[in-house]
Amino acid sequence: MPDHVHLLITPSGNTTLQALMRRMKGASGHEVNRLLGCHGAVWQRESFDHILRGDESLMKKAEYIARNPIRAGLVDRSRDYKWWWRPE
Repeated sequence: MPDHVHLLITPSGNTTLQALMRRMKGASGHEVNRLLGCHGAVWQRESFDHILRGDESLMKKAEYIARNPIRAGLVDRSRDYKWWWRPE
């Protein structure tokens, strides 16, 4: 999405969600600033996270994420969204 990101992830090993988000925001923020010739914060300090329990909840969240670009009027089909990715 142009102004936010949705992820369905499972941290592995000893990695916490907080540590994973800090690394992802740091690396991507640095790259955004490099590409745009800017400096400063790219991401908000906080993020919203929700622990999913059970396959039904996971599928509902995945469908919500997939339909987000459609609801925003960016594409007609989720798979047409430039930043859509899912393992085949």
